[in-house]
Amino acid sequence: MTVLYSHRSEDPEANLAESQEFLSSMEDKKTTGFTDFEGKTSFGMSVFNLGNAIMGSGILGLSYAMANTGVVLFLVLLTVVAVLSSYSIHLLLKSSGIVGIRAYEQLGQRAFGTPGKMAAGIAITLQNIGAMSSYLYIVKYEFPLVIQAFLGVDNPSGEWYLNGNYLVIMVSISVILPLALMKQLGYLGYTSGFSLTCMVFFLISVRTVIHSYSIDLNVVGAGATVSMVTSQSIFFQTAYTIPILAFAFVCHPEVLPIYTELKNPTKQRMQHVSNISIVVMYTMYFLAALFGYLTFYGEVESELLHTYSRLDPYDTLILCVRLAVLTAVTLTVPIVLFPVRRAIQQLFFPNKTFYWPRHIAIAVTLLTLINMLVIFAPNILGIFGIIGATSAPCLIFIFPAVFYIRIVPEEEEPMRSTPKILAACFAGIGFLFMVMSLSFILIDWTSGSSKASSGH
Repeated sequence: MTVLYSHRSEDPEANLAESQEFLSSMEDKKTTGFTDFEGKTSFGMSVFNLGNAIMGSGILGLSYAMANTGVVLFLVLLTVVAVLSSYSIHLLLKSSGIVGIRAYEQLGQRAFGTPGKMAAGIAITLQNIGAMSSYLYIVKYEFPLVIQAFLGVDNPSGEWYLNGNYLVIMVSISVILPLALMKQLGYLGYTSGFSLTCMVFFLISVRTVIHSYSIDLNVVGAGATVSMVTSQSIFFQTAYTIPILAFAFVCHPEVLPIYTELKNPTKQRMQHVSNISIVVMYTMYFLAALFGYLTFYGEVESELLHTYSRLDPYDTLILCVRLAVLTAVTLTVPIVLFPVRRAIQQLFFPNKTFYWPRHIAIAVTLLTLINMLVIFAPNILGIFGIIGATSAPCLIFIFPAVFYIRIVPEEEEPMRSTPKILAACFAGIGFLFMVMSLSFILIDWTSGSSKASSGH
């Protein structure tokens, strides 16, 4: 025993190192939660994933919004929403950095306890289910038309492969579900990059479409442009224009999961990821809306791709454009599904470790529910209007601001400090935006001219 004691006392630094190594190994063996991933996703892949999370809804409605507001007002509104979205992400990242939490729902719990956690989880679930429904809605209505054009079927007689309900289920099972079963969001960086590439092809091709059909379309659009300039039209169409624009930049549920998996994560690095993604999608949104508007003017429909069917439905370029957008929005669905599954796990299994059966069961259940919504939903603008007017203001304006005010300690920033006053004003803008949008939608519906009730 004496020999052992003297041996240990001769090298106290080695004993300390051995003790620290033992404690470190014990910490490494500690059970990790389903959100505790080591950051391995590169900066570029993170930009692809966040950009893909933003993208999608603009293809459905932004040209329609521009047709109802005009180019200048549309550009002003789009710029304002993009800047506010970037500021909102700044508030989220600042709150996350102070408390060391990288989950939207946990920030809500830290700020307001269980009610805050429930509110954040429900808003994320509603928002992203609405987004996924809108993406699959495109697949349901566009995929049969593309197949019909490729096969040269002029008068379909009930073939199963031209049934949108069957096709959307097949796409969900064969493409979306395997991607949604990935363990981490970072694995989808390559599919996100391909999805954005499809959108670049769409922008390049649609400019060619404008040139090819400019003679016929200028005649069609001449009278429509005048009818949109009236104040009554601007007032009523704002009911859908503003929610569609807000919906176009809702990527906030995906920000913290992407931040969690970012390599060398810092607040500044993640803010750069967000800013680049927003700028890229801002440019693509404006060009897509502008090209669609210049093609159809006031005749543009609420879903841009559906409008292109009024041109030559068998034109090879138009078919390729529609197929590219179908691919892009399909590959966006798994990205949007991840935060919903994460929210469900935070709400119902907050202290559970990662478990494959639960991971798979939640994905299958969500896709089943979304497919049912898509099959039975009456019109896509109904989804845009209601979801955009409720969940989007909460996720973009209200929650980041009030979480920031509650989480940032008063010792660091007093309640009357400029940052917290700005955050309070930001929350107020979100509340006013929600009330205004819902009011416009209700007025539109009660007037009997609701676009949400019309067929596609």
